[in-house]
Amino acid sequence: MWKPTNQPTTTPSRPGEPERPVTPVQSAPAPSEPVAAPRPVSTSTADQATIGKSLVIKGEVTGSESLYIDGRVEGSINLAGNRVTVGRNGIVAANITAREIVVLGKVRGNLTASDRVDIRSDGSLTGDVVAARISIEDGAYFKGGIDIRKAGQKANGASEEVKAPVTSTETVTAARA
Repeated sequence: MWKPTNQPTTTPSRPGEPERPVTPVQSAPAPSEPVAAPRPVSTSTADQATIGKSLVIKGEVTGSESLYIDGRVEGSINLAGNRVTVGRNGIVAANITAREIVVLGKVRGNLTASDRVDIRSDGSLTGDVVAARISIEDGAYFKGGIDIRKAGQKANGASEEVKAPVTSTETVTAARA
């Protein structure tokens, strides 16, 4: 018959005595060992908020940290100086203003980035883009116009402004005069 060696015996030592459960003994850490506090898991060095898959937000989103959207947002998103990432499950019906915008999911609205807009292969954008740089991967869907501006350049200002309307999925290269 098989009998595990690490099982406590449950037979009472005396016939009238009740059984006593045997609990394993845990040793306390030695005083010389530092006890590590749990650290939050972060994908980047900067703070980043997350809107999860099951969340639906209707209204205005503002703040001073980066944002990852995997749920649904309707309204407007204004995170100037930060990064907005629309995840693969993200569905956004909003105008987005940020330093950097990455589209992996679906966006309907205009994007304004002080630095760059990146539409990945699974991403879909219907709306106009105003940015200093733009990247559209093969397989991405884009319908709208593109306004390439230098970082910090105003809408009414400048001879170096290049407009390139794009209505299909293609890579856009803007040349400055």
